[in-house]
Parts: sequence; structure tokens; C-alpha cells
Amino acid sequence: MGLKDFAERKVVDTFVKHELTKLEKDPQGTFINLMGYAKKMNVFEDETFNKAIMVAKDDNNGWTKYGIDIAKNIDRNILYKTLMNFGYEASLYGSKIREKYREEWGTNLPWTILFDPTSACNLHCIGCWAAEYGDKLNLSFEEMDSIVQQGKDMGIYFYLVTGGEPLVRKDDLIKLADKHNDCCFHIFTNGTLIDKAFCEEVKRVGNMNFAVSLEGYEDDNDFRRGKGVYKRVIDAMKLMKEEGILFGNAVCYTSKNVDTVTSDEFLKLLIDNGSKLIWYFHYMPVGKDAVVDLLPTPEQRKYMVRRIEELRSKDADPAILAFDFQNDGRLINGCIAGGKDYMHINANGDVEPCVFIHYSSANIRDTSIKDALAQPLFMAYKENQPFNKNHFRPCPMLENPEVLRKMVKETGAKSTDLIAAEDVEELCSKCDHYAEHWKQTADELWDEYKPVKKA
Repeated sequence: MGLKDFAERKVVDTFVKHELTKLEKDPQGTFINLMGYAKKMNVFEDETFNKAIMVAKDDNNGWTKYGIDIAKNIDRNILYKTLMNFGYEASLYGSKIREKYREEWGTNLPWTILFDPTSACNLHCIGCWAAEYGDKLNLSFEEMDSIVQQGKDMGIYFYLVTGGEPLVRKDDLIKLADKHNDCCFHIFTNGTLIDKAFCEEVKRVGNMNFAVSLEGYEDDNDFRRGKGVYKRVIDAMKLMKEEGILFGNAVCYTSKNVDTVTSDEFLKLLIDNGSKLIWYFHYMPVGKDAVVDLLPTPEQRKYMVRRIEELRSKDADPAILAFDFQNDGRLINGCIAGGKDYMHINANGDVEPCVFIHYSSANIRDTSIKDALAQPLFMAYKENQPFNKNHFRPCPMLENPEVLRKMVKETGAKSTDLIAAEDVEELCSKCDHYAEHWKQTADELWDEYKPVKKA
């Protein structure tokens, strides 16, 4: 960080700390001031900024209530670190560095890196593609430290952490977050290892938040995850709410549960227990034993588009920040994998384009992340993105399987599946029927949304 950047960071840090002292008495005024400052730093376009200000001034708007709830109930150190590390380091300072190196290297360079500290898990959930990995594969603390340090050198300050169950390595993750206290770590977890002592450490470091897996009510969850797990997860959510920990939920939607996990009743359950965001992930038929019957139908996926739109509307009350990993391709110019906006490093060190695409020709144990971004498969991603002009069909596997077939075969990338190697032809054949049948509905949706949505 140069002298100019250091001075800028100091000014931003001072302003944020000052505004947070007023948060309790005047949350709306604080939000407006923070957004105004962000506008000066070119974070918002005029239209986005004006809409945000209108929301903040409307006492009856569900999103205003959402913001006030966060102001009142999230631990101050966590809120401060989120604003600084996610808001400034990752989004502002980091973006300048990343853009510089993208041009210099001619490769993709991601906004975030997702890595797996371990293949181990304290549960053994039916249908989980990570459930069979066992506990033999781990990234050492030194390797995780190197991933983050290499990332920071490239302007990456936001890290997603999954597994296995990452909190099997909770002590190392706290140590990592403490050492890299200018970064933000978002951890996908089953929630069963969260206790009071861990919450205290999370509040101390301030730069960790969580997405807790929950895919329905007690009977469905415990059938898949084991008796009593649902109660343990709800108890963990209640504890984090009491402790002021920032967290949300991760939900995989399938043909069997899509109505349940998007219902008002289910969302109220999450919100009442402290959840502030929800990640919806489309079921992916990854792994040799993957069941294609769980793939949502075209009508179900179309319903998800409409439902997410409802959850984001100004009338959402109570509000929860909802993302749909698949359908939101229309908002971010299609597929974000292969280093365009994110990449994945598994517990064996393999550098993969996506958490769902288990092919690679690079491993962090014998190459740098910079060089891994230049591996043939990643360059093929860069050259072919977006994989479809219709961003309701973003994925090279799920909606464009012929593309993934071609890229893997032409680049010579090898299967990195930690259970059993899966030939790309075998994987893509499970998606051919889905892609064909989704195309018509996706094209209809794209014609509807394209005129009013930016690609």
C-alpha cells in the first residue's frame, strides 16, 4: 500500500468510526452519511444512490427497518470491520489493484477466492458431494495463510470458506482472520460447532461472518443430516443472534424442496432467529452418484426468478438479503467462475474454476495463484465468457454442457474430484436434458428482463 492509499484508508477509517458513534441514536442519518461518503468515492452511480437515499428516508420501507435492525443488533466491531474490510478494502482499494494486474497479466483475476480448509466434517449428510471425502485432506495453516497473502498482493480482500465443515478448523480460521485483519471471511457452515466461546472470538476479530446450511424444517433436515441436527442449528442461530454475530443461511433448492425453502413461513423462521441474508444455490448433479431427479423443473426455476424479485422489492417486510447463485447471472454478466469474479481451491490444493466444476491442471503446492489463473482451463473460461448471451443460462455445465465438454477436452484438464474421477462426458450428460428443456423458458425470461436489466 502506497502513501496515497495509506492516507486514503486513514481518512475512510476515521470517518467510519466517527459515524458509528452516532449509529445508536440516529441509524438512518448514519446510513445516509455513509452512503453519501461512498458516493463521493464513486461507489454508487447517481440513480442507485438516489434510490438508496429515498429508501433510507422512508420509515415504512422494509429495507429501512432491515438496516435499523442491523444497526441495533450487530456487534459494533463486526459492523466496523464489515464496512472497512468488505466496503473499503475489497470493493474500493482492492478493485484498483485487481484492474491493474488484469491488464498487465491478461488473465482473469477474481473478486473473491473460495477455499476449503479441510475435507473433514462432523456430519455425514445424505446427498452431499463433500460427505464422502473423509478427513484425510487438509490445507495447512501455512497454506491458507499463503492463499490469503497472495490474494492480498493481487487486491483480493474477500474470502469464502467452505469444506467439508470448515469449523472443524475453527482455531486456525480465527488465527487466519486475526492475522489478516484487513480481510473479510464469509464461512459456509453446518452451524453445529458454533458455541459461546467461539462467538466471543468472532466478536474479537470482527472480520468473520457465516452462512448456515438449512434446507427445510426438522423432518427433512434430520432425515438428511442426522437426528437432532435441526435443533442444534436453530440453537446456534439463536446464540449468534444474542451475541450480535452477522450471519445468514445457505439453502440448496431442488425439485423436492423449492416451495418449502422459499415460503413466507420458512423465511420468517430464519429472520426471527437472526438471519440477515440467504444464499440460494441451484442443485448441481456433481459426482458419480448425483441424482438428476433433484434438478428443478423449468417452471420451478422460473418461480425462483419471480420469488427472488419479490424478496428484493421495496414492499419486502420483514426483509432479508436474498441471492440466487444461478439466476443472478443476469445481473453480473453471466458465469463468474474461472477467476472472472471467483475461483475455488479444494482441500487438496487443486485450483478449480468453480466449487461445482472439479477440473484443473494447477495446484497451490507447486504453483502460485497468479500462474494458476493462467492455466489453460482458466484461459478458456476467460476467452469464452459469457458462455451464453442469455444470462439466465450462465453455466458452462448446467445450461451449456457442450461448452464445458469442449473446454476440458481441449485444455487437457484433469478431474480433481476428491472421491472418484468423473469424466467430463459423464458429468455433462447429466445436464443435457436439463439444458435443452430450460432453454425455452430461459429465453422467454431473457426477452422479458433484458430491456430493463443491465447485462
